[in-house]
Amino acid sequence: MSNTLNRPIRVLVAKVGLDGHDRGAKVIATSLRDAGMEVIYTGLRQTPEMVVNAALQEDVDAIGISILSGAHMTVFPKIIEIMKQKGLENVLLTGGGIIPDDDIVKLKDIGVGELFAPGTTMVSIVDYIRNWAFEHRNF
Repeated sequence: MSNTLNRPIRVLVAKVGLDGHDRGAKVIATSLRDAGMEVIYTGLRQTPEMVVNAALQEDVDAIGISILSGAHMTVFPKIIEIMKQKGLENVLLTGGGIIPDDDIVKLKDIGVGELFAPGTTMVSIVDYIRNWAFEHRNF
């Protein structure tokens, strides 16, 4: 698939809350960058408001949340809510970490994109974001 955006895909990678383990987020950020995407990494201990404000300021195509703390059923719905309030319905919210399958289904039902478990290949994540952006952000 050719890049119909005529620009790099912009992705914000964030760690929300008190989860201090960011090795995975850094690996993802580097892999996305190596795939030609522009990556903004917000660092640790972000609030949902900080993440959405950064996404708005950086005009990103996608937000990727890395979460290992077990707070995914609070974090993702709050981010979706703020995204809707700020008019970011056309931005992908995706992520990964330790998230039970039943919770993945619930989060997808409220508008979260794919959620990736540990061990997912980088190619799968890159392809998913790239394909989503080409389909939804061609403007």
